[in-house]
Amino acid sequence: MTLVYQSTRDEKNTVTASQAILQGLATDGGLFTPLTYPKVALDFDRLKEMSYQEVAKLILGAFLDDFTPEELDRCISKAYDSKFDDERIAPLVKLDGQYNLELFHGSTIAFKDMALSILPYLMTTAAKKHGLENKIVILTATSGDTGKAAMAGFADVPGTEIIVFYPKDGVSKVQELQMTTQTGENTHVVAIDGNFDDAQTNVKKMFNDECLRAKLEHKQLQFSSANSMNIGRLVPQIVYYVYAYAQLVKDGEIVAGELVNFTVPTGNFGNILAAFYAKQIGLPIGKLICASNENNVLTDFFQTKVYDKKRSFKVTTSPSMDILVSSNLERLIFHLLGNDAAKTAELMAALAVDGQYEVQPVDEALFGLFAAGWATEEETAQEIKRVYDHSRYIEDPHTAVASSVYQKYIADTKDATKTVIASTASPYKFPVVAVEAVTGETGWSDFAALEQLQNLSGVGLPQAVNGLETAPVRHRTVVAAEDMQAEVERYLGL
Repeated sequence: MTLVYQSTRDEKNTVTASQAILQGLATDGGLFTPLTYPKVALDFDRLKEMSYQEVAKLILGAFLDDFTPEELDRCISKAYDSKFDDERIAPLVKLDGQYNLELFHGSTIAFKDMALSILPYLMTTAAKKHGLENKIVILTATSGDTGKAAMAGFADVPGTEIIVFYPKDGVSKVQELQMTTQTGENTHVVAIDGNFDDAQTNVKKMFNDECLRAKLEHKQLQFSSANSMNIGRLVPQIVYYVYAYAQLVKDGEIVAGELVNFTVPTGNFGNILAAFYAKQIGLPIGKLICASNENNVLTDFFQTKVYDKKRSFKVTTSPSMDILVSSNLERLIFHLLGNDAAKTAELMAALAVDGQYEVQPVDEALFGLFAAGWATEEETAQEIKRVYDHSRYIEDPHTAVASSVYQKYIADTKDATKTVIASTASPYKFPVVAVEAVTGETGWSDFAALEQLQNLSGVGLPQAVNGLETAPVRHRTVVAAEDMQAEVERYLGL
């Protein structure tokens, strides 16, 4: 029986996996979410010997069950190939007291590559499956990494256009250059005078604008999303949690069935939600530790069951987590409420109008899977230094937030369960932050810091940043947040 994906805001709005991938965001503003979970045989005696691609086939075949095995084989083989600089795709590194799951070996050196390498193939396959003749317009807000990874995936893919919005002063210099130097005739990058929440809010408004949808249809265009609101972004992220567990079994670090914790640096909530779905299909997970920076709205939620975005927005050294409206949390809220779409819609309306909502009562068994904490800017820098001093290993600031929160979690709970840190970006994306934390010296330029980072880490300069300093800047547009739709209409000739 084909898996049903339903909007979190309307129980009558149901689709298959391929339809959910094509639409990206439900027309009612909700997110397509599985109502039940597929049965997956997680036999770790077999899984521990399987390649990343083989694990992906197992998981994607279960969740994206209206794709044929041949279609998935083609998508997987094109996605997880030599564009990754490690044949393991997501290697697991044992450090002092933790394991770091390196999710940054793709073409843009951030974890978004893990799903955005395959999404274009899933989307174009779905379009063909449904006889879609419209051109797909990928419309995405980014807090730093999704934009580049999405453009790298969709650049010059026939039948697609991609428009990315990012906060002008809310990303690192390396992140910005990765986006503004992006090639591809169908790519368009726009900086906004505002923060990520402004960009994300306006993107959602465009998805839900019926007048704009009609204009698009007239031109044989339709929107879809490349961020984790799209189930086609989320499902491939489940794969690396299963793969990481299998590698722990293979390396003799755990026995099959032993519980493992995962600590995930969290902004939009998609990455940790993928781990939650891995738990639902049987992965032996003890706790999911949600790690935030000083924009700690999620920490407060897991401590109080109240989500309150009414607080000052802080620009930090971990910009991909500088988010006060975590879109993907809506899926978890839906599940915590027993898949109640009407109640979920009511809470999301309260967030839009009042800036907060309270979730009561909830499924306490599901809610209890999560622990949460946050790290200050000072604690993040101290953790980069601590890990380097102990292991001669340099974490990027997002990973260091997770690592710092995990250290505090151990101190508070004495939980001795083996724990994997989701290492979401290469330190080469944030060279100044990493080098200043390790050396204690300030005043580094981005490109001097790249060179010093090589010396400190012993890790060669990734292709993603090699030559970035001299690459021609192709995208220079800056607009006010309220002018985002006008810019989309201009670019698409509406």
